[in-house]
Amino acid sequence: MARAFTPKVITANHLIEGDVIYLTAADTWSRDLAAAELITDEAHAQLRLLDAQSQPATVVGAYLADATSGTNGPEPTHFREEFRRTGPSNYAHGKQEVLANV
Repeated sequence: MARAFTPKVITANHLIEGDVIYLTAADTWSRDLAAAELITDEAHAQLRLLDAQSQPATVVGAYLADATSGTNGPEPTHFREEFRRTGPSNYAHGKQEVLANV
């Protein structure tokens, strides 16, 4: 029996800067997961992923990541995606420094 489709976001790394980025409903890339398009239809998710993967001059490693609807937009459902969203954990810098000051 096939697994039921769960909501997803499309994530990748920015080719030049290496930052984690997310595809928005407006066909732009954002470093903020809350701005990502939360996709609830499997066929639409596959089409959006193909679109993301067709941008090799901008992104690398695009894939579908499980997410859920949160109060401020999509939120990760797996620790790997939470880790990617917040950045390295060895000391506060970059995203972690910004999140610590919020």
